[in-house]
This record gives sequence, structure tokens and C-alpha cells, in this order.
Amino acid sequence: MVKIPAGKVELRDDRIKRTWAVEVNAFLLAPVPVTKGLYESIMQQTNGLIDNPHVPAVEVSWKDAISFCNLLSQRSGLKECYSISDDGESVICDWEADGYRLPTEAEWQYACKAGTGGYRYGELDDIAWYQENSEGMAHEVGKKLPNAWGLYDMLGNVWEWCWDLYDEEVYGTYRIFRGGSWAEEERGCGATCRRRSHPTFRIDDLGFRLARSL
Repeated sequence: MVKIPAGKVELRDDRIKRTWAVEVNAFLLAPVPVTKGLYESIMQQTNGLIDNPHVPAVEVSWKDAISFCNLLSQRSGLKECYSISDDGESVICDWEADGYRLPTEAEWQYACKAGTGGYRYGELDDIAWYQENSEGMAHEVGKKLPNAWGLYDMLGNVWEWCWDLYDEEVYGTYRIFRGGSWAEEERGCGATCRRRSHPTFRIDDLGFRLARSL
């Protein structure tokens, strides 16, 4: 895990033309998205025949990602971050717990920008797999250039779930994902691009990355 320093980030919602600043505490973030090998070993979905364990895990819903975080915390002897109701509809995060969790949207964007001021932290072809160079598929993690804080694939390869609700009044339980993917056009692969879907949504270019509180 990479230690991300404390700081401040400005988020924006182009849909309602609103911007807001968020203070970000220091935290830990994985240098790459969760891989298929790690995901399937923890979720016990593998029979030992993973085609490529080093590509990002996909077809993972927000609820799947939350469950994975708790299981990995258990395996690692850490305190679980998430309390999940019996019907699975209510999830509460203990931000003081030392276990694995999803990054908040503010943490994700702050870490992605890594002190830079633009839409991207480098030239897109150098840092990301996207529609123009991916040949229609996800690629092994960590094969493009990292940002200044040593984080790979923050843009492109797979979208990444964040903790936050998108707009509860309008979209109910929809959660945010960030970063663009191998199937995304150039314009969708940027630090401030926001997407959302239902927490049970699964698709072949959506995964997640692990964070921990300090």
C-alpha cells in the first residue's frame, strides 16, 4: 500500500454545476486495482484455472467489493470496516478501523491527481489502457506509467468503485465509480470524470482498488 499524504481536493458535479472542497486525511491506497487472482482466491471462486491472475478483477458489484474488503480484513487479522445489515441493504463504514475498504470519491480523485492540476497526470497513451489502445480488453495491472505517487492504472484499464453515494435524493442507492476503462473513449479517462450505478451492477470493465485508514 502507498501512503497518501493529507491534503485538499475540489470535487465537481457537472450535472448540477456544483463544486465543493474536501479535506483528505492521510491514508493508504493500493498501487494497482485488485487483481483477478487476489479476488478469486479470497472469494473462493477459483478452481485453480484463472486465465490471467494479473488482470484486474471485473464483473464485481459494489456489494461484492464491500464483502471482499471485509473478508480480506479477516484473513489479514485486521478490524473489518463494514457493518452490513442482514438484508444487505444497509452498509455502515467504521472509518477508524484498520481493515481494507473502498476509497472515498475525494480520496480517489486526490490520489489520482497526485499533486497535478490537469485532467490527467500524464499523456493518456503513456498512462492508460483505453478504447484506442486496449484492443478491446483489460490488461495486466502496472504496465503503464504510474503517477507521481507511484499509483498505476488510476486512469483506464477498469473503472473503480468508490464508497460514496452519487445523489441519494435523485438516484437512491447508486454508488460512484471513477477513472475510465479499456472500453472508454479518451474524454472519459480523466481525474474528475464521475459515473454511477446501482450497487448490484456488474460489468466487464468495472473493478475496484483497496484503501485503508491511518
